[in-house]
Amino acid sequence: MSDMPSAPSQRWLTIIGIGEDGPAGLGDEAKRLIAAASVVFGGRRHHELAAAIITGKRLTWESPFEKSVEAVVAHRGLPVVVLASGDPFLYGVGATLSRRIAAEEMHVIPAPSSFSLAASRLGWPLQEVASVSLHGRPLDMIRPHLHHGRRIIALTSDGETPGQLAELLRVSGFGQSELHVLEALGGERERQRHARADRFDLAEIDPLNVCAIEVVAGQGARTIVFTPGLNDALFEHDGQLTKQDVRAITLAALAPCHGELLWDIGAGSGSIGIEWMLADPSLRAIAIEQSSERAARIARNALAFGVPGLAIVEGTAPEALANLPEPDAIFVGGGGSEAGVLEAALEALKRGGRLVANAVTLEMEAMLLSLHRQYGGTLTRIEIARAAPLGGMNGWRQAMPVTQWRYGKK
Repeated sequence: MSDMPSAPSQRWLTIIGIGEDGPAGLGDEAKRLIAAASVVFGGRRHHELAAAIITGKRLTWESPFEKSVEAVVAHRGLPVVVLASGDPFLYGVGATLSRRIAAEEMHVIPAPSSFSLAASRLGWPLQEVASVSLHGRPLDMIRPHLHHGRRIIALTSDGETPGQLAELLRVSGFGQSELHVLEALGGERERQRHARADRFDLAEIDPLNVCAIEVVAGQGARTIVFTPGLNDALFEHDGQLTKQDVRAITLAALAPCHGELLWDIGAGSGSIGIEWMLADPSLRAIAIEQSSERAARIARNALAFGVPGLAIVEGTAPEALANLPEPDAIFVGGGGSEAGVLEAALEALKRGGRLVANAVTLEMEAMLLSLHRQYGGTLTRIEIARAAPLGGMNGWRQAMPVTQWRYGKK
């Protein structure tokens, strides 16, 4: 249920997208509303762009931004304008304000987004392009999109970002990719330049820029494929890793759906939580790991796979599970045989959620057999063999079998 108050009959808040061309790019309605507003919120650049038509009080965004959100809400019922860059609901302030202010209270006049402007300059069909915001976010978030032949348009934070992005591409095996830097789109300072990532030499880049990438994968490029069960060699680990084939089966059993949260208990290298998050940008995961060395390794792996939002809780289950957000799914791997871990996991799991536990040891298997008798669910025996040299020929080498228990909480 929303905690928003009932909306006034009048739309008191107007959110207006403004481009680098300032008032010249605005329609008559937008100009009139800006001029009539008692208060105009926006960044310094927005206020400078619209200075000629603002007559009310100017309030610049504060840090942390939540202070400014509260200030906007405090003016409820007065004619207020918020100036935004381009489309306010595409990685913009509109999305933030809509969490506190009902749509019925807002009037929104969007302008073309930086993505739209960049695509139009390059002649790229926007529906075929990966649109990524790296503004105030780790550059590593681009990694899942790095596939040969892919086109990417990325919002950046400043004039240093294009060079940093070029270096990331180079060291990841995508150095032959073409990088287009589009600066101050829509304004008098607009400029477009390009360079290959491994020969990037562009200087004095305008802080207001967008990077467009034509991805070319070189030999051995670090491509994160779309299917679950990524190559084990992509992960940094000390042997505590759910192996590729078993990982694929495990992720299928966990069955991630939009917006869900996973607990990965005894996360090891973090591979399950990482692949869970790679399935969809809306997915969240918490890796619970008692070893500080492994926790640091999980953080490095999360960056290397472009999911820096993976939360890491360093501690021993079940104590470390206290006060965590309620999970939609739980995976129990390492440490599942410790006293109270599975019981605490079952208690924490929300109704309709899924728990998947893998056992390699006889002790853990015995626990899963007992839980299956008590709660039901499904038991699966996973046995995998790989061909390996045997004398002068080849034979099957059996991996350690895995017993998997899947349980859906009713």
